[in-house]
Amino acid sequence: MKALVLLMSLAAAGVASAQASEPLVDAAAVEACFADALPGDGSPDCLGDQVKACTEASPDGETTIGMGACIQAETAVWDDLLNREYTARRDDWSDRPELVETLTKAQRAWIAFRDADCSLAYDRWDGGSMRSIAAANCRMVATARRALDLKDMGPM
Repeated sequence: MKALVLLMSLAAAGVASAQASEPLVDAAAVEACFADALPGDGSPDCLGDQVKACTEASPDGETTIGMGACIQAETAVWDDLLNREYTARRDDWSDRPELVETLTKAQRAWIAFRDADCSLAYDRWDGGSMRSIAAANCRMVATARRALDLKDMGPM
C-alpha cells in the first residue's frame, strides 16, 4: 500500500512539474486580439505578442526549443479560434448545403497550402536550427490569418 501511495505521489509531482514547465501563453489575450481585429485585418499588431511574453517569462524561452514551444502554444489558441469560426460558418450556412460543401473544399485546400507553404519556410533554412522556428511561426501566422478570414465571413 505504501508503494502505491508513493507511486501516486510521484506521478502527481510529475504532472505538477510538467504543468509548471508549460509555455506561458495568455489565451484570453490572444482571444482579445482576435476579437478586436477589424474586418480585413489579417495580421493585427497583437499577433505574436503572447509568443514574446512567453519567451521573456520562460527560463528557456530564448532557446530554439523554448521559442518553438511558445510559438506552438500561441498557435494552439489561434487554432481553437479557427475551428470555432469554421464550425460557426458551417452552422450559419446550414440552410445552404452547397456553400457548406464549398467551404469544406476551401478549408481542405487551405490546409494543404498552409502545410506546403510552411514546409517551404522550413526548407529555406537549409538545415539550420532556426528552420523549426520559421516553420512554427509560418503555421501560427497562417492559422491566425485563416481564423480572421473565417470570422470576416460571418454574419454582418
